Amino acid sequence: MPKIIFNHPDGTSETVEAKAGTSVMLAALTSGVDGIEAECGGSCMCATCHVYIDEAWLDRLPKVQILEDEMLDDTAAERASNSRLSCQIEMTEDLDGLIVTLPDMQI
Repeated sequence: MPKIIFNHPDGTSETVEAKAGTSVMLAALTSGVDGIEAECGGSCMCATCHVYIDEAWLDRLPKVQILEDEMLDDTAAERASNSRLSCQIEMTEDLDGLIVTLPDMQI
């Protein structure tokens, strides 16, 4: 199973396994990772699963779609060039080792 490394704002990190086909958001929730609220349950409607993707991984991800782009304008933490909604990133074997940083706030 591919792994995701979650970096927390306090400098700690944790690694979780994610079944291929699972969203980064769902992997975080089912593994008990703090820092992702996911109020809408992964339907790209709330921006409370905002994460920052490590720059080295950005080109491996699908492009941001229109709805995600609009929702990223409403994040509680500052939007950056590497901001994504974790509900919109589906894990694959090619993403093994994906590094994401959690923002200091979601709501």
